[in-house]
Amino acid sequence: MQLLIFGLGYTGTALAREAAADGWTVSVATRQTDAAPPAGVTLVPFDMADRVLADVTHLVATAAPGEDGDPVLARHAVAIAAAPALRWIGYLSTTGVYGDRGGGWVDEATEPASTSERGRRRVAAERAWTAARPGAAVDLMRLAGIYGPGRSVLDDLRAGRARRVDKPGHLFGRIHREDISGALLAAMAQDRPAGPRVLHGADDEPAASADVIAEAARLLGREPPALIPFAEAEPTMSPMARSFWADNRRVRSAVTQAALGRRWRYPTYREGLRAVLTAEGGL
Repeated sequence: MQLLIFGLGYTGTALAREAAADGWTVSVATRQTDAAPPAGVTLVPFDMADRVLADVTHLVATAAPGEDGDPVLARHAVAIAAAPALRWIGYLSTTGVYGDRGGGWVDEATEPASTSERGRRRVAAERAWTAARPGAAVDLMRLAGIYGPGRSVLDDLRAGRARRVDKPGHLFGRIHREDISGALLAAMAQDRPAGPRVLHGADDEPAASADVIAEAARLLGREPPALIPFAEAEPTMSPMARSFWADNRRVRSAVTQAALGRRWRYPTYREGLRAVLTAEGGL
């Protein structure tokens, strides 16, 4: 089986490493041609990905859409549509497509309802990938906030930039990058009919960001930062941060875990942060 990943970012690198270790033939199409790939992984210049698509059986796209749509399909749509062996596509999307639900729950059957331009672009990209390769199974994996080694609130605390913003009732979902890789590998191993399927990458306990930071501080043996009321913190936030705080929803993933026949390795931020600290040599 041959896997082509578009993107050598945080999640794409982790998936490439795990897939290669699992016995897959893995190529990564990237513009970072001077990067060091994981062991057993071949780098392909992004514009030359057409050259390997003829033999690819599985494809994962990690890039976010821009103003001009999905960057992978903008360059490679014809080759992807014609790829003779391609039978499964995984597209990494975001739970941001659901917009603000006032703290209510969404699941895999919930219709997207984003009011932001960024969310609308994601919905358009999902539709484009669903139609990209007739006859292929397409998994649209909508991800909550991604964290893991080198990318967590532990780093924010160490750098002195963590802020415990207090907005009662406002919860966020998150997912450890190893659970993303594990879910994708499980999906790739399945033999299912052509067509789209929605999967959720979100752990089992949506939580207030202030609680997550407090747990990270406990693990580091530090006093947590003082709580800051949202009304006081909001004026100093970046537009991106403000947009994240504008949406409040809780994301279920029970259907995804059942469909893939696996449970999350890190079902809450507590297990996940402890694993991150261990991986970074702190425990």
